[in-house]
Amino acid sequence: MNKTIAYYEANATDYFEQTRDIDMSPLYDRFLPLLPPGGHILDAGCGSGRDTKVFLERGFRVTAIEASAPLAALASRFAGCRVRVMRFDELPFEAEFDGIWACASLLHVPRRELPAILHRLAGALVLGGYLYVSFKRGDAQRSSGGRHFTDMTRESLLETVASEPKLSAVELWETADRREDRASEFWINAVLRRGTVPPQI
Repeated sequence: MNKTIAYYEANATDYFEQTRDIDMSPLYDRFLPLLPPGGHILDAGCGSGRDTKVFLERGFRVTAIEASAPLAALASRFAGCRVRVMRFDELPFEAEFDGIWACASLLHVPRRELPAILHRLAGALVLGGYLYVSFKRGDAQRSSGGRHFTDMTRESLLETVASEPKLSAVELWETADRREDRASEFWINAVLRRGTVPPQI
């Protein structure tokens, strides 16, 4: 994980420029309607601040965290709010958020550490709150360009979620990468809920 953070610290500007303008509307449309108007969102691993900016513009309260200090500074200026420098294993929150957005961020956590991180995230949600996560599709744990990646299939993600009794899977779906030059790459997306899933979902 430290090597991954070091990558983002060394490449913060390039990563910011490459990701800040990607249109993630189809994902917002699956997640945001589940939350109360003006609800509190944790953007967990906010990267460029792209999603934090959209959530604020749509009237939500947002707490944004990012493990890379240089990237957090860029995100803070872009989104117009404070971005706290924090790792997932440092999360101090308890029952504070209506929603947690972990878009392309938990994929950097080694598989053996994911249950503990999911436990922290689940604890940060209010009862009935929702957590969005996404992973690159695959079975591998690998290093690419200095970053660690934990890939997931539907089955392995459901197995990981099952390790956290506070969370239930609401929906899993697959998408192509939103970047035009990576349209051949695919992602496994999931919405999870703290507590049982209501029958109407």
